[in-house]
Amino acid sequence: QPCWREYLTTRIEQNMVVNCTCPISECRAQPTAAFIYSVLSSQEIIAKYEKALLRRYVECCSNLTWCTNPQGCDQILLKDGLGYGAACSKCSWISCFNCSFPEAHYPASCSHMSRWVDDGGMTCAKCNHGFCWRCLKPWRPNHKDYYNCSAMVSKAAWQEKRFQDYNERCTFHHHARGFAISLRNSISSIRETPKMRNLTFVLDACKVLEQAWKVLAYSCVYSYYNQDTESMDIVEQQTESLELLTNAL
Repeated sequence: QPCWREYLTTRIEQNMVVNCTCPISECRAQPTAAFIYSVLSSQEIIAKYEKALLRRYVECCSNLTWCTNPQGCDQILLKDGLGYGAACSKCSWISCFNCSFPEAHYPASCSHMSRWVDDGGMTCAKCNHGFCWRCLKPWRPNHKDYYNCSAMVSKAAWQEKRFQDYNERCTFHHHARGFAISLRNSISSIRETPKMRNLTFVLDACKVLEQAWKVLAYSCVYSYYNQDTESMDIVEQQTESLELLTNAL
């Protein structure tokens, strides 16, 4: 039994206990759960074993998944019971169940997000020197607007510049969203004091602010891939209006 205990403990520590077989090379028998419980004595190891079983169960069920909150959350979600906009009951994170992106990304589609991640491989060297993207000459004193330059530019270079512009806007909105989250956390801690409990309306405002910045961030992705569609004028107007109201809030 001590040999089995050491063997199973090692397998559990290495996250290889599920489907493990007898250590004898020619034997393919698998230890049962009842046998494993009878051998193990450490409650810590038993807890790790039960977590391994739970992970295996969730992985085997197509309608179950873990919360995708990158900050960490051990909540199990039922895909069939969550429509768009439904949040994790434990951490309030909103996951996307249709692609590998870690969160819901409305109004950008899953294909948009996949392409956006791939396009994000482009890099830009930044400095304090201002220059024209088309002709690479100093921006001042002859250039007042990017589109006034008569020099030709390759389609690839124009597309890269366009991506960088949208990516900068998207990044700014995500940073602003992070500020809203930090603000909400700070207010939550202040709310614990007896004289400052009536701050529910401020917390609600922070939640709205966080959601608004999130929508603005993914609107950049949506706009980047749908620039030529007829409905973009309306989308741009709505995005501009949302950004003005969000800044005011």
